[in-house]
Amino acid sequence: MRKIKAQLFISLDGVVEAPDQWHFPYFNEEMGAAVDATLGRADTLLLGRRTYDSFAGAWPEREAAGGEDAPFARVLGDARKIVVSNGPLHFTWRNSEQLRGGLVAGATVLKEERGTDAPVWISGSVSVVRQLVAAGLLDELNLLVHPIAVRGGMRLFEQAPTPVPLELVSAETFTTGVLNLVYAVAAAPGEATYDDAKTHLPQH
Repeated sequence: MRKIKAQLFISLDGVVEAPDQWHFPYFNEEMGAAVDATLGRADTLLLGRRTYDSFAGAWPEREAAGGEDAPFARVLGDARKIVVSNGPLHFTWRNSEQLRGGLVAGATVLKEERGTDAPVWISGSVSVVRQLVAAGLLDELNLLVHPIAVRGGMRLFEQAPTPVPLELVSAETFTTGVLNLVYAVAAAPGEATYDDAKTHLPQH
């Protein structure tokens, strides 16, 4: 079964909106390698409409321009791009298609595809990530946590009565202070109180 994984740039206070406005000062070779290890090797991308429009408005031109980012742009162009949208879409970027059957049903079909075990990657597309987490269909969440409090903008997790437990799979610290954290959605941690916690305090 294929896994669905998401990678997002996120600030220390949880903001994921408009990372192009605050994350570039932290983009170094380490972050470039982290992005290349995910999106740079993806054969299938699952994208929300806004993220797709942003990508399609930039990467084909960068590929055609033949600059330093052209090889990465070519990888994105060659990847299968599946777009989540309730309205009709007209595609100009190659290898693009619309997800059919609704997000949950369509993502379930993607996970059950045979012939490849390569993960389906999501970049940005916060609404898609939220819905897949809620449906239990997101396997991994790769957060590149930037050491900055943006103090405004959409956050990854909305206010809701139900918490989202996560299990840390791996962690890496870049020289810029960015944390490269990989989480899996986990089972609820169970019940505990202060009386349970205080038994772990140092005894002086």
